[in-house]
Amino acid sequence: MSAIEATAEVFVTAFRTLKPRQREAVLERMLADEDLSADIADTLALEARRNQARQPFRQAMKELTATRRSANEFDAKEWQW
Repeated sequence: MSAIEATAEVFVTAFRTLKPRQREAVLERMLADEDLSADIADTLALEARRNQARQPFRQAMKELTATRRSANEFDAKEWQW
C-alpha cells in the first residue's frame, strides 16, 4: 500500500467511525469549500463515466465544466437532510 493509499484509508476509517450528525457536519464543511466541492463533483462525474464509451475531448470538457459549475452553485447550508 502506498503512502497516499494509507492516508486515504486512515481518513476513510476515521470518517466511518463518526456518528451520523458528525458525518453530516464534515460533509457540509467539505461541500462549503469551493475547491473541495469542485474536486468532489469532478470525481463523481469521472466515476459515473468510468465504464462509458470514450468521447471527444472537447465534449467531455464541456460536460465537466457544466458539472463543476453546478457544484459551485451548491450551498450546503441550504441543504436539508
